[in-house]
Amino acid sequence: MTQGERMSPGRRTVLGAAVLGTAAAGLPAATASAQTRQGPVPYVIGHRGTAGYRPEHTLGSYQHALDLGAHVIEQDLVPTKDGHLVCRHENDITATTDVADRREFAGRKATKTIDGTAVTGWFTEDFTLAELKTLRAKERLPAVRQRNTLYDGRWDVPTFEEVLQWAEREGRRLGRRVWLHTETKHPTYFRGIGLPLEDRVAKLLRRYGRHRADSPQFLQSFEPSSIQRLSRLVDTPSVVLLSGTGTRPWDFVASGDPRTTDDLVKPEGLKWIASYAQGIGPTLDLIIPKDAAGRLTKPTTLVKDAHAHGLVLHPYTMRDENTFLPADFRRGTDPTAYGDAFGAFKTYFSTGIDAVFSDNADTALLAAADFRAGK
Repeated sequence: MTQGERMSPGRRTVLGAAVLGTAAAGLPAATASAQTRQGPVPYVIGHRGTAGYRPEHTLGSYQHALDLGAHVIEQDLVPTKDGHLVCRHENDITATTDVADRREFAGRKATKTIDGTAVTGWFTEDFTLAELKTLRAKERLPAVRQRNTLYDGRWDVPTFEEVLQWAEREGRRLGRRVWLHTETKHPTYFRGIGLPLEDRVAKLLRRYGRHRADSPQFLQSFEPSSIQRLSRLVDTPSVVLLSGTGTRPWDFVASGDPRTTDDLVKPEGLKWIASYAQGIGPTLDLIIPKDAAGRLTKPTTLVKDAHAHGLVLHPYTMRDENTFLPADFRRGTDPTAYGDAFGAFKTYFSTGIDAVFSDNADTALLAAADFRAGK
């Protein structure tokens, strides 16, 4: 798909069928296509791999997501000092590695302003890849996911190239393509310090044959200009991520663009996004807002409006724990206990979304199967 070619509703259907047809364990392509024509077939995106069960953005987390049957597996990309792309949700690696316990790196601790917010910690851009590879990954939310701490120290920080190589190996083993969903993190910030992301991403996508419109790959960013840059470099399907109401993409802030997320979810904003991207990834609150008590209210028209412009919807993020669920689906008083995640999935799937990011791919897959079966 070339830059500026808007995806029709038919193309959106084909894209959804392609994901399911090539990645859904046990679901034949013909079945996926038929179901997509009949109605929405929500596919599951493994959020940071399987962050509900393994330390996020590790090869262990990605492998577990694939083994559970996730249709698509997500990576977030940040650069090292010497320009390599590594998989971390943030360039601040304080909470996701053992760097704070490493005396040799004590002097690397710094305070930086990232997208307008002061952050103190250790940052990937201050480490060479060789230095970063000496660190070990750990659970980011140990108070919520204590069981995940069992795996602290087992894996290192993977490079994006290592993930691409892993996807090739697993694809050969499984006899099907492994879909990835890859985000450029803080692209304006990194461009400002001389470590632009887009050319590096595109180079690796071309090297591993993921630069075409039919590649088993999505690209994503909270900064529309990053997706625009990528669309000039590769034909890989892309998704513009959208934060909550009233927020502004950081590249808009930096460039003086006055538009907010509220403008982008209107028909005119969606039309603009569809001129260079194939989908949107809104926070779930843009699909169904919550009231002051945290309970779900009436769905917005975003799903219908986005589909009218040929855009797929990949909202984020579903998790099983009470602390992350809408108040109407929490069970008991323990915030770390599981709530009625199946009820929440069913409610969100009923809006017609095409997919969902989830930390718990197995729960999401069961919920999607129930939804397809009309349960």
